[in-house]
Amino acid sequence: MTADPPRAGTVAVVSLSAWMESALGHFERAADAQLPPVSARPGRLHEAMRYAVLQGGKRVRPLLVYAAGELVGAPQAGLDCAALAVEYVHVYSLIHDDLPCMDNDVLRRGKPTVHVAFDEATAMLAGDALQAEAFRVLAEAPLAAEPRAALMRELATAAGTGGMCGGQAIDLAAVGTTLSLADLEQMHRMKTGALLRAAVRMGALAGEPPVATLDSLERYAQAIGLAFQVVDDVLDVESTSDVLGKTAGKDAEQGKPTYVSILGLGAARAWAGRLRAEALDALGGFDRRADRLRQLADFIVLRKH
Repeated sequence: MTADPPRAGTVAVVSLSAWMESALGHFERAADAQLPPVSARPGRLHEAMRYAVLQGGKRVRPLLVYAAGELVGAPQAGLDCAALAVEYVHVYSLIHDDLPCMDNDVLRRGKPTVHVAFDEATAMLAGDALQAEAFRVLAEAPLAAEPRAALMRELATAAGTGGMCGGQAIDLAAVGTTLSLADLEQMHRMKTGALLRAAVRMGALAGEPPVATLDSLERYAQAIGLAFQVVDDVLDVESTSDVLGKTAGKDAEQGKPTYVSILGLGAARAWAGRLRAEALDALGGFDRRADRLRQLADFIVLRKH
């Protein structure tokens, strides 16, 4: 693909912001090279896919892939494939989530949603195609057969009825109802947390890590995946559409149960802080190679958008 982002051994000398800038630039170039070109038929569909993926978003999932891969010394080419695949699935979920039959939203990543910029049918197909592209990328990853299969299994599990799609179905059914805290946690571990967890695990699985390392990363990923959603719920109340790049306040407007609606704003913030502490504690047995994961835990919980 393209020049590698900063890797193992650079944590002490490269700041998080510089590492993120390098990693995200690398990811953007990889995605631009891998996505079907607009010049190939069907050009409008390819244009919609590229519009949805390129030049937008925090890229938290690819960053988690790269950081976990840095910890275990995974090969860069395999990490690129894992990062692309998990982001493709995430973006496809956003396209479908914004459709009139779901949240009917008009703003995503600071620009019109795909069905607004193109049309509803094209948006549906763009999401479908990105899901297929994710598994094509993994199938062609320059890794041995076993880690390739493990990556595909990990992503499929995270995206299916036991993960993202199942969580979205629960979320839709919960509109206008009151969920218990336990039910809300289960929903968000599936809807949002599963794909973030998969990003961490896929970064590690690209390097075939020891079982003990994967167990620690599992605890980190479980905590940070839920923390991301708690912070999202807080920001939906506290922030603005301009800052978020998506419609603020829509959870309350649509009557969706959230951590803020159940716990209150202060308690939700405190819960995110406890989850951050759990994530950092899970990395306690690692040396500085895990610093990127530690820094990303801070980034996720302390972010303002």
